[in-house]
Amino acid sequence: MRNSRLPALCLVAPLLLAACAVPRPPAQVTAPTPAQWQTPLPATTSALPHGGSLPSLAEWWRQLDDPLLVELIVAAEAASPTVASAQARIGEARAARVAAGAALVPNLNGSLSASRGNSPTSGFSTGTTGVAGSDIPPLTTMQAGLQSSWEIDLFGGLRASRDASQSRYAGADARWHDARVSVAAETANAYLAERACRRQLVVSTSDAQSRAESARLTELSAQAGFTAPADAALARASAAEAAGRLTQQQALCSVQQQALVALTGIEGTVLAPKLAAAPIDVTLPAVQAVYSVPAEALAQRPDVYAAELDVAVASAEAGAALAQRFPRLSLQGSIAVLKVRGGGFSETLDTWTLGPLALNVPIFDGGTLAANYDAAKGRYDESVALYRANVRRAVSEVEQALINLQSTNDRAADADTAVRNYQISFDATQARYTTGLASLFDLEDARRTLFVSQTARVALQRERAEAWVSLYRAMGGGWTRPESVATSTSSAAPSP
Repeated sequence: MRNSRLPALCLVAPLLLAACAVPRPPAQVTAPTPAQWQTPLPATTSALPHGGSLPSLAEWWRQLDDPLLVELIVAAEAASPTVASAQARIGEARAARVAAGAALVPNLNGSLSASRGNSPTSGFSTGTTGVAGSDIPPLTTMQAGLQSSWEIDLFGGLRASRDASQSRYAGADARWHDARVSVAAETANAYLAERACRRQLVVSTSDAQSRAESARLTELSAQAGFTAPADAALARASAAEAAGRLTQQQALCSVQQQALVALTGIEGTVLAPKLAAAPIDVTLPAVQAVYSVPAEALAQRPDVYAAELDVAVASAEAGAALAQRFPRLSLQGSIAVLKVRGGGFSETLDTWTLGPLALNVPIFDGGTLAANYDAAKGRYDESVALYRANVRRAVSEVEQALINLQSTNDRAADADTAVRNYQISFDATQARYTTGLASLFDLEDARRTLFVSQTARVALQRERAEAWVSLYRAMGGGWTRPESVATSTSSAAPSP
């Protein structure tokens, strides 16, 4: 009776021992975040422009009502090696997660063999007493069997490896989204820079044409003897300077176009007509959809989430390294069917084994396992530090984007007023110059002031666009944290 209970005891004892688990460092740590944003409130509103939720971020780029920009972003994501690499790492992490989970369950292998011969051992197995190989009848032996082995997770090392793989997989997915957000932001910046370059090209073209016309009229007046040669020389110099600036601006716009070609993979001959047909004035929508609480806003950043998961990975790996210092228990078993036939003899045997139940206890390894655990702890401390630094940087990026948006918004009206009044002043000076009441120096000074103000307004528009894109990137680009994954990952790790 006692022997009949042995197989059951061999199965139940490992399951009872598997309830033990070594402690791990905390899989989730806190990072200091301010209670509210420090960006000053706009004077024209009663609340922060970011006092809502994040649903509109998913359609962020469509707010611009510019189909070309959306097309460029889609093409850039498809052509980006960064996005492709991040996507490949998702597949790698998924496979590693499956392998880590499979280590927790018994593995099963099948075998099938067949042989035929008349060796002395074959004769011995059938009781034949002859000594010559020719006197022994040939035997056919066939065997089919299943072998199983199972490492019982006594101290949670395999479970820790599984949890690490799960967190690593979720982190790879978050980094893929972060790569897509980065590529979209980079493409939008390049496109908006090209649009700003075209606006500046319009300003430079108008300035060059105006100076060229003034130089032509001044040259005619000098030939007629009504204008001093020095004034004509000044007008020619001013026209040449403007022409040089125009040529330089054209080259800059071509460079910006080539940057878009490199980012999107669209041929330049295909992209150029699309850029020429698109409007150069881009109206940025009002800033909305930013959480008023920094902690909630940062929860929507895939890079912050990935750094948080790195802490969970390091925690699980530290637990797995610690478990290696404790005994390891394994169980093996097999079942087989053996059939022997030959010389009128036929026999079928069914066999099974349960065991051995082996316990491997580390005794002396020169400190290798302890060093591995210390190294895992060091990686955990590093991941915690990097996560907190990532949170601080994320807060700073959001604050800077909001400050720059507020600043450019406050300066926009002043820039428009300056351009409008400098234009009035230039028109009046040009009229006075035509009637002889103003000198060429007065005209050139008014023209230079107008050009500077127009250039400053284009630069301000470009700065506002950069801040707008920076806010998109700082707020995670519409990515939503998978709370179910985060919850399951954190709950899988036992408390120390």
